[in-house]
Amino acid sequence: MSDDGKTGTLETDLLGSQFKKIENVETKLTVEVGSTFITIRDLLKLNVGSVVELDTVAGEHLRIMVNGVPVARGEIVIMGETLGIRFTDVITPEN
Repeated sequence: MSDDGKTGTLETDLLGSQFKKIENVETKLTVEVGSTFITIRDLLKLNVGSVVELDTVAGEHLRIMVNGVPVARGEIVIMGETLGIRFTDVITPEN
């Protein structure tokens, strides 16, 4: 489809109208700090004050996922009394 010089094409206008239909749908955004493997025996020993070492190095960017799919990397920021995430890199989907 060719662009006739007007702002936008029929294709992009249709795509934009399709996004309007779903833009208020909620989805789950998850930030993964790290992970580890642990035996059931060690898991059962965990108690208040227990510390579990994760596979993430201090200062390493965290994975940001939407519905379990990695979409970006970021870092933790303090926002008053809560935590937030600053996007530092957006992951390009692979074909």
